[in-house]
Amino acid sequence: MKINYIKEEKNEIELELDNTTIAEILRAYLIQDEDVEFAAWRKEHPTKNPILKIKTSGKTAKKALNDAIEKIEKELDKIESDFKKAVK
Repeated sequence: MKINYIKEEKNEIELELDNTTIAEILRAYLIQDEDVEFAAWRKEHPTKNPILKIKTSGKTAKKALNDAIEKIEKELDKIESDFKKAVK
């Protein structure tokens, strides 16, 4: 997956992702964090990649992004484990 940082400040990040689904999953997890004031993605044109914008207070935007990724990884591990149990 390709990620391009457009803007990177302490409490604000904008990054271009190559996948709309990943942008939406990250947004959904980011907005669950009480330190995230704003998380949304936009697509300026159907041929362009989505841009995810994150604004935070209380923790850095990069920390909020890393926290969201860790939560996603944990949930995926649980789903994988549950699936393996179900097919045995």
